Amino acid sequence: VTRLDKIGKLLEEPAVEVVFHDADYDLRLMHQDYGWHPTNIFDTRITSQLIGLKSFGLAALRDQYLGVKLDKQHQRADWSMRPLTEGMLAYAAQDTAHLLALKDKLEAELRKLDRLEWAREEFGRLEGTRWQEENEAESFFKVKGARDLTRRELALLRELVMWRDEVAKELDRATFRVVGNEVLLSIARTQPQSAADLGAIKGMPRGILERRGQDQLAAVRRGMSVPEDQLPKFPRAQRWDKDAGLDSRVALLKNARDAAATRLSLDPGVLCSRDRLEAIARKNPASTEEMIEVPGVRKWHAAEMGEDFLSALRSAKS
Repeated sequence: VTRLDKIGKLLEEPAVEVVFHDADYDLRLMHQDYGWHPTNIFDTRITSQLIGLKSFGLAALRDQYLGVKLDKQHQRADWSMRPLTEGMLAYAAQDTAHLLALKDKLEAELRKLDRLEWAREEFGRLEGTRWQEENEAESFFKVKGARDLTRRELALLRELVMWRDEVAKELDRATFRVVGNEVLLSIARTQPQSAADLGAIKGMPRGILERRGQDQLAAVRRGMSVPEDQLPKFPRAQRWDKDAGLDSRVALLKNARDAAATRLSLDPGVLCSRDRLEAIARKNPASTEEMIEVPGVRKWHAAEMGEDFLSALRSAKS
């Protein structure tokens, strides 16, 4: 049994509480890289949101509850470099050294507000977090700003994103450390024909330009050669049959949600997102039991807002 196997077994032991700050991405990486599925999770970020805090970054929480401020010099360091420097290793260790003490403070706040069961329900859902493989050929659709491109520009972006993914795998680093999205979008829009054209693009990394510029230009040429009838376009979003009363039900549910948010001193989006309100409005439940069947609706949602939501839905019918 290797040391890593022992760590994985420890994380999956139900009797051992595992404390994270913003666990989602860590859990996905643990699943992808090692096949681990941690249990008995406590997430300090989720807890801070359920308490009603406006600033829930780890640094802000550490300062507020423990009075601890860390040197920020390593926050913008290149964490893909190997080996990490002694200073970076020390910073990484300090970043979590105070997490257990912070957890105790936040849990005490939860108990005072009688919201510990809310948190436990949220933590239980985290245990099902898995890495979801995506279709790499369509990942360019997710680049922020891609919807503003023409179909020809989308074809260039597709080639550029696939090129960047290959370079990132080769260098074993995050894609944004190869070339940022804004640079790829600029290339797609300007369709450069030469290294000089590439060099004129704001944010273009000099090293990438010198070593990979010709590869980028080749990606541009591939995008330009796609026939008109094969140019990519965004897939149609899922359409719902929209009955005449849906908008009014959503508005009434939003009013009820906002009133509950004020009463509980919580951010309305944290309490119940717009998408979730729309899902409830489509389901139009007649009981809290039916409401809990809506994907994303928690038992604590029904306990805190269920009757108000049902009353709102009944008023929409009258």
